[in-house]
Amino acid sequence: FESFTHPSSNQNMSESGCIGFIGVGGIMGQGMANNLAKAGRKMVVWNRSKHSVTEFCSRTGASAAETPEDVIEKASVTYLMLSDLNASRSVYEGESGILGANLEGKFIVDCATLTPERMKEIEGKVSSKKGIFLEAPVSGSKVPAANGTLIFLCGGNKALFEKAKPDLDLMGKASFYLGGVGKGSEMKLLVNMTMGSMISVLGEGLSLAEKCDIDQSQLLEVLDLGACANPLFKSKGPKMIAGDYAPNFPLKHAQKDMRFAIDLGDRVGQSLPMAASANELFKRVKNEQGDNDFAAVFEATK
Repeated sequence: FESFTHPSSNQNMSESGCIGFIGVGGIMGQGMANNLAKAGRKMVVWNRSKHSVTEFCSRTGASAAETPEDVIEKASVTYLMLSDLNASRSVYEGESGILGANLEGKFIVDCATLTPERMKEIEGKVSSKKGIFLEAPVSGSKVPAANGTLIFLCGGNKALFEKAKPDLDLMGKASFYLGGVGKGSEMKLLVNMTMGSMISVLGEGLSLAEKCDIDQSQLLEVLDLGACANPLFKSKGPKMIAGDYAPNFPLKHAQKDMRFAIDLGDRVGQSLPMAASANELFKRVKNEQGDNDFAAVFEATK
């Protein structure tokens, strides 16, 4: 790994070979991989849904891999965007998974939102096979992924962070290096916990406005003119009033992140009563609204 002790090297990841991407079929992964392809990156891709791979490859000229293991063997660096812990375990430890490949000298950049413990577990297994690992969960949803304006929250090998940054810059507007593996995931959980709590209280405010016979749109207008103005309320508020829950960030994933954040609070001894209450709202509608946008938590407040 001598070359990775010198982050100042001018060679970036795209210059050292093919880029792999696992998870091109999801809401987030599709946009991220599109931005790499549009920049002319040579890519090999895999997704659980074969249709998603076929569509992506026919549109971008990327190569299709048969398995996650195949992606690793063909690529110099592989980015992953997976939905949850089960998908992560399947792709890494499952049949023909990443850990079955020869990882020596391979670079793995995992952009999923998982627990810090899971990221550390992955890093340990990748490192034991002489691979190099960076966690890089993202702040942002469907539209920022498509527009290349995500925020990467990274932890792990700093030299890999520096070398991957040209690719991260294609997919995002900012990248933060936060320390060792686990710190990126912790930051992501803090962000999503805050966001989930904010949208829950907005839902309560809109419901209370309706009960008081106050125009909900006027509530949004007043909020937007004062200290409470923020992009989340501005973008999601009108959709909540209209009942438009087309998914940009599925509610089931938002609830997963709330749960992970509450577990993190338990581990470090931090009380999170507001987040815990918001999580209960998400749980209340998860069965009915799980695949819809997380703004559908509004339905739990009615």
